Amino acid sequence: MACLGWCLLFCLIIGVASVWANWDFDVIIQNAETRYGSLGPAKGRIEEWNALIESSGELPESEKLSAVNRFFNRQLRFVDDSRIWRQNDYWATPIEALVKGAGDCEDYSIAKYFTLRRLGIPSEKLRITYVKALNYNQAHMVLTYYASPMAQPLVLDNLIGDIRPASQRKDLLPVYAFNAEGLYLPGSAGKRRDTKKLSRWQDLLKKMHAEGFAVGEG
Repeated sequence: MACLGWCLLFCLIIGVASVWANWDFDVIIQNAETRYGSLGPAKGRIEEWNALIESSGELPESEKLSAVNRFFNRQLRFVDDSRIWRQNDYWATPIEALVKGAGDCEDYSIAKYFTLRRLGIPSEKLRITYVKALNYNQAHMVLTYYASPMAQPLVLDNLIGDIRPASQRKDLLPVYAFNAEGLYLPGSAGKRRDTKKLSRWQDLLKKMHAEGFAVGEG
């Protein structure tokens, strides 16, 4: 019985891993062309994203963070949702952002999050974090990385090129954070709420599934 239990656990782990391993970019590009028509330069951006993923899988986590942060900060121009999508707040998938070649702060954070998840970093180490950018007096989103549950997070941001510890980002005031595990509030001592109640996150997952991405619950 013990052996059976270990076998079932092993199969479950392999099954979860295979969900994230199964990204067929030929299908993903075909789906994008069906939706948008000829992709033009956007096809190259998507192919470069695939190349980044294929070349970064064996890197240490710190180098994965740097490669992914650098890639999206260079590939995307910052443009407000109202100009790109004619909406005040639209959460774009990485494909939507790369097709446009542009996005706002949450689009950078979302693209970095899913790329790092695809590269094997578990969701509990990553949080998409809603902050107030004090220097700009406006809402902002960044991706934060926790090497361990109690570690000081590192901040991946489109406003600056380098990755810095949160203690060096006094210009950012955390409001809340979320990942596949749940939604986190400052000062909640690790308590989290169900992300299924975050409708924009669920809508984002549905769009990515429709684009051909196997991302599970994120």
